Amino acid sequence: MIAGFLSLLGELLITVGLVLGLFVAYSLWWTNVLADRQASARGDQVRRQWQSAPAQAPNAPAQPGALDTGDGIGFLHVPSMDNGEVLVKPGTAPDVLNDGVAGYYTDPVKSALPWDDKGNFTLAAHRDGHGAKFHNIDKVKNGDAVVFETRDTWYVYKVFAELRQTSKYNVDVINPVPKESGKTAPGRYITLTTCTPVYTSKYRYIVWGELVRTEKVDEKRTPPAELR
Repeated sequence: MIAGFLSLLGELLITVGLVLGLFVAYSLWWTNVLADRQASARGDQVRRQWQSAPAQAPNAPAQPGALDTGDGIGFLHVPSMDNGEVLVKPGTAPDVLNDGVAGYYTDPVKSALPWDDKGNFTLAAHRDGHGAKFHNIDKVKNGDAVVFETRDTWYVYKVFAELRQTSKYNVDVINPVPKESGKTAPGRYITLTTCTPVYTSKYRYIVWGELVRTEKVDEKRTPPAELR
């Protein structure tokens, strides 16, 4: 009787182990596959919309609002993350980030956009599952390049500070002048945020950069030197 019970218990434990293993595989691998497919399709759509958009007159003032297609405002490039181009959309809710994109904050602190004269372009993305676009954020170091691409402009930022762990409730890190970054005056900043430690969402990992220059996009969309 005892032997039979132990045998049944062993089979149950094996079954539970297999179910948990399948769930982990789904969460950490299959959701990445699905999210990457979705993000790639959306990214292709944005680029097609850029190509079909009417050209501006040579000396016409820029119209940043025209860059927001509703499907994404541009692409983030962080070479040290080795994660390719990341489509950026408005919002940081799970239904946005789960599509394998980065989202800019609309709440509780509204993000500036790269073309604004001053402010903080604040972004979030998953670190694990659903594309995991910021999985390698810990590889980003001071002096590294962060580049944001729009239809007509490359925005080149330089990383100047990082906060490896802070409370998920610390919204001061995405202020227009981000607290704990070392900056005390308004500027044109970018902030990358994601969960930490890996495979948890207990804390937040923060990287800050500052705009160093912009480059107009040419006909061949030649990337800036930092991306070559």
